[in-house]
Amino acid sequence: MPTQPSKNLETVPNPKPERDYEIEISTPEFTCVCPVTGQPDFATITIRYVPDQKIVELKSLKLYLWSYRNEGAFHEKVTNQILDDLVAAVDPRRATVIGDFNIRGGLHTVVKAEYTRE
Repeated sequence: MPTQPSKNLETVPNPKPERDYEIEISTPEFTCVCPVTGQPDFATITIRYVPDQKIVELKSLKLYLWSYRNEGAFHEKVTNQILDDLVAAVDPRRATVIGDFNIRGGLHTVVKAEYTRE
């Protein structure tokens, strides 16, 4: 597996697809760049999902999140994009992504995006 940033989310089979259980993954080291000022934005990204047949492979998730480091993205866009990419990769029963962005300019932003399969 590469050790460079990547937009490719790898998956592995869910060991208990018959059971509803929640996976929570959190990283306090997420960074992206403000598309207006070029300044870095720092956030804690928390991913919660109830898998179906697949789960996300963690190293690929780490490399995926790393890929945003030099990418210009508004908080709302990046949080929703992470959710969209996770849903496309693992097709979960439910998923939530929370972007808790550090204070900059006196503002604290928390973006919560949710998905529920119909």
